[in-house]
Amino acid sequence: MLWTIAIILLILWLLGMVSFHALGAYVHILLVLAIIAVLIRIVQGRNPL
Repeated sequence: MLWTIAIILLILWLLGMVSFHALGAYVHILLVLAIIAVLIRIVQGRNPL
């Protein structure tokens, strides 16, 4: 589920960079938070999926 959210945020971020430059910053922040969450799960030794 975490990977699904990260992929959706990546797609929204890319669309935001192309079409809605002002909204792209908010999606970028959410994308960074999703990546941090994945990294924390990997560091803790849990299954990141």
